[in-house]
Amino acid sequence: MSQRVYIFDTTLRDGEQVPGCQLSTDEKVIVAKELELLGVDIIEAGFPVSSPGDFRSIVEISKAVTESTICALSRAVKGDIDAAGESLKYAKRGRIHTGIGSSDIHIKNKFGSTREKILEQAVAAVKHAKTYVEDVEFYAEDAGRADLVFLAQLTEAVIKAGATVVNIPDTTGYCLPDEYGRKIAYIYEHVSNVHQATISIHCHNDLGLATANSLAGIMNGARQVEVTVNGIGERAGNTSLEEVVMALKVKKELGFYTNVNSTRLFPVSNLVAEMMNMPVQANKAIVGRNAFAHSSGIHQDGFLKHSENYEIMNPQDVGVDKSSILLTARSGRHALKHRLELLGYRYDKPTLDGIYSRFLDMADIRKEVNDKDLMELVR
Repeated sequence: MSQRVYIFDTTLRDGEQVPGCQLSTDEKVIVAKELELLGVDIIEAGFPVSSPGDFRSIVEISKAVTESTICALSRAVKGDIDAAGESLKYAKRGRIHTGIGSSDIHIKNKFGSTREKILEQAVAAVKHAKTYVEDVEFYAEDAGRADLVFLAQLTEAVIKAGATVVNIPDTTGYCLPDEYGRKIAYIYEHVSNVHQATISIHCHNDLGLATANSLAGIMNGARQVEVTVNGIGERAGNTSLEEVVMALKVKKELGFYTNVNSTRLFPVSNLVAEMMNMPVQANKAIVGRNAFAHSSGIHQDGFLKHSENYEIMNPQDVGVDKSSILLTARSGRHALKHRLELLGYRYDKPTLDGIYSRFLDMADIRKEVNDKDLMELVR
């Protein structure tokens, strides 16, 4: 089995469903082109039947992007699929992503249906989508809570109908990593035609486990992961693109790789945060402003002696210029000495001890001491 993991980005579809994050068509094209430069394999550009604006955006993204596959979402409804097919008419590589609920909770309470009818509707949807594009992905919504036997039956049926990718989403972020991993493993063990399609994973972060679940899915056979920049998305968000990419890059012993150019992660993160008016939390993994910042004396001392003491990746690998040493009341003499030397000041130990004592008084008042403060201090 190939160790390449395909990156399916749904920032412009699932991510844009966050209230206040809506983008214009022109803005979506800008983001899509950046995702293409990032090396994303598939860009889910929108849900075309939902609005004329979404339909138009998919058309324009299809014209602007030449390398990444452009994907349009639909329900397992003929009208939805028709809209998706029409929206992709300019795509160099188009994919329709259609599907329906697979858990008994959804089957009974959302669709008022039965497992048998859901199977029929799923197969019909895939066959109809194949009349527009060869590349058809099927999503088994709420697979995280679905009966395993039925989920396997549904997966086998849609692959037989022509699905090239089957998405096993943890739509409500319900699963624990070992549970979700076993679910993907079960699919590989009990679906006879599973190797005729790519198994995809799409995890939500309701319990803060989206990235962990996605990695568990990959380690159990999934080869496409569905993500968003900065982990934005419905409710608590989706799996974070940058977290999955860097986890696979750092944990080389796992043997997986993506085609993402990780040095563009931070710039793309900033672009999406600004355009969608969704600031990135300071302690966000990989792209938060504190991801490569050190403020405690013990950490600063260890980092200055050897960066790998406290950093498992180089900031340049994700597009950050360099790590930062923040001077606070928790900082030690080594950090203060380092910052002073960068400013051109060198002192013997007794003098430095005196400056350090005054520095602590200043840090208690000002919380963080910057270069201007230091120059005031040494004067």
